[in-house]
Amino acid sequence: MKKKKKIGVFDIGNCIFMLFILFITVYPLYFTVIASFSEPSAVATGEVVWRPVGFTLDSYKQVFAYKQIWKGYANTIFYTVLGTVFNLFLTIPAAYAVSKKYLPHRKLLMGFFLLTMYFSGGMVPSYLLVKNLGLINTRAALVLVGGISIYNLIVTRTYFMTSISDSIYEAAKIDGAGELKTFLSIALPLAKPIIAVMVLYYAVAHWNDYFNALLYVSDQTLEPLQSVLRRVLIQNQNALDESMMRQSMQPGELVDSAKRAYAAYTMKYTMVFIASAPLLIAYPFVQKYFVKGVMVGAVKE
Repeated sequence: MKKKKKIGVFDIGNCIFMLFILFITVYPLYFTVIASFSEPSAVATGEVVWRPVGFTLDSYKQVFAYKQIWKGYANTIFYTVLGTVFNLFLTIPAAYAVSKKYLPHRKLLMGFFLLTMYFSGGMVPSYLLVKNLGLINTRAALVLVGGISIYNLIVTRTYFMTSISDSIYEAAKIDGAGELKTFLSIALPLAKPIIAVMVLYYAVAHWNDYFNALLYVSDQTLEPLQSVLRRVLIQNQNALDESMMRQSMQPGELVDSAKRAYAAYTMKYTMVFIASAPLLIAYPFVQKYFVKGVMVGAVKE
C-alpha cells in the first residue's frame, strides 16, 4: 500500500496564502456586483459587505435610460471584433516569419521591433499622423491605430519556436508544401492555444480602450462604450455638483440631492459591471486554450 503523504506546515501555509490571494482577487469583483444591485444609501454608508442590501435595479434603469449606452455597446463590439481580427492578421504571420532561423536579417528585424516597443513617436506625432491620413472621426481610427503589440508578437514567436517541432515543417517541405501552405495547413492549426491567448489579449485591450477615442473621435455616434459610460458619469456628477452648490434649498430638495448623490455612487459599480460582464462571460470559452498558450516558455519534461 502506498503511504499517504503527510501534510506539512508549508503545505498548510501555502494553501492559506493561496486562499488569501484568491480572496483579494475575487472579492472586489463580487463587491462590485452586489453593490450594483443594492440600495444606493446602503452602499454609500458601508452597509453592503457580503450580500446585497435592499435589492434594487434602479441603478441599471438609470444607466440604460441613456440611449447612447446601446449605441456604445454596438460600437465597442464592432471595434473589438474587427480590431482583434486585424491585430491577428498582423501578429500571427509576423511572428511565424521571425520565428524562422533562416529568415535573412532576422535579428536586425527583431531589434527594430524592440526599438518601437520602448521608444514611440509620442501622442502629438501620432495624432498628426492619424489626422494626415484622414482618420479623425472615423471608425477606422479605433480599428487601425495600434495594429500590433510587440509584446504579443514576441510571445507568439516564442510559441512557434518552442512548441512546434522543426521536423514537422521539414516533412511538409519534403512533401512539396511551400511556405504559405505550411503556414496555413500546419502552423495555424497547431497554434490554436496561442491564437486564443492573442484573441483574449487584443479583445480585452479593444474593449477597455477609451483613450484613443478621446484623441481621435469627437462624434458621439462613434464613441465606444467606455467613453459613453465616462461621459454619463461626468454629466451625472456635474449635475449633482450644480444642485449642491445652490445657496437656498428646501428640505425636499436636500433629500432629492442626497438621493442623487447616493445614486451617483452606486452607478459607478453598475457601470463597471456593465463594461466587464461580456468579457467575463466570454473568458470560460477560451480558458482551456488560454491556460495552455500562456505557459509558453515553461520547462518541459
